[in-house]
Amino acid sequence: MGLIKYIKNVWSALRSLAIGMRRTLYYFTHHKEIITQQYPENRDTLNLPERFKGEVVMPHNEQNEHRCTGCTACELACPNGTIKVITKFDVNPDGKKKKAIDKLVYHLELCTMCNLCIEACPSDAIKMAQTFEHSVYDRSQLTKILNNPGSKIMDGVE
Repeated sequence: MGLIKYIKNVWSALRSLAIGMRRTLYYFTHHKEIITQQYPENRDTLNLPERFKGEVVMPHNEQNEHRCTGCTACELACPNGTIKVITKFDVNPDGKKKKAIDKLVYHLELCTMCNLCIEACPSDAIKMAQTFEHSVYDRSQLTKILNNPGSKIMDGVE
């Protein structure tokens, strides 16, 4: 019994190997379909899919305004603490205190690109960019401040 089972296993392995080799030989002889992209030589013609997630960014308009209200929904939705919202209180001309963000700290080295922070943001203040080259020698360069210095919230965003 053991010898027959052993021969069946060997035969199954050889059959699987033959199927894989047949597919490899097919792609070797039929050059119609390009499977591999030659990176980094193709940087100029590189087309990333629309759904590609590279890193979290906070868009600002021409007046250095953003949409972040400091609600910390992105921080709460993040499964591993990649985003940290540091808030402060600004005083309006009316004398009222209003919560605003001081810094939006993003730890790229911890990010799993799960997109949960983007989905949780009620004001669409952050989005995923298509940047993908993040290699650095110093790990501290992967910690980023997403809001620009001196930026403020857009009028009408609550």
